[in-house]
Amino acid sequence: MMLRYLGSTKNLAGCVGGLIGVGLYLTGVAGWFWPFVVAALYAAGALLAPGEKVRLVPDTSVALRQSLDELEAAVSSSRMPASSVDTVRRIAVVLRDLLSQPSRLAGDPDLQHAVVRLAGTDLPLSLETYLNLPWWFAARRASADSELVAQLDLLEAEAHRVAERFYATEVDRQADHTRYLRDRDA
Repeated sequence: MMLRYLGSTKNLAGCVGGLIGVGLYLTGVAGWFWPFVVAALYAAGALLAPGEKVRLVPDTSVALRQSLDELEAAVSSSRMPASSVDTVRRIAVVLRDLLSQPSRLAGDPDLQHAVVRLAGTDLPLSLETYLNLPWWFAARRASADSELVAQLDLLEAEAHRVAERFYATEVDRQADHTRYLRDRDA
């Protein structure tokens, strides 16, 4: 607890205030009562500094990325059709990229929910449902493979839609810069 406070914003702001108090003593502004000035400026800095952010919702991005790695490894060594394995890899690449920026993802709760739902529920559920069918049953029913392919196509499309929303600001910034460069030459 004490070590965490030493590195906190409040302690650092208080130290800056205390240093200002020492500076006032060295310049002769604060006379014999300089320790009280240092203490008061430290307290003012510590009280006025913003507190640490409270995170009530745990960061699940590390666990989800690990889960995606495990899922991808399990799918690679399974009896799934090769095209489905490639689709799972493409979906995992998109989701891993989004999950690699948890603080940015946390800024948009709807987007975060969509990524968590895709990586934590929808993709694993589709794969588990297919893989839980007995191999002989799935081999006799072409509809099992086609259902899996359809589900993965839908999940890939949704992952790309979520990525479009996630990177919309960068896309707009790039377009603005292109317009600026064209207007500058005109």
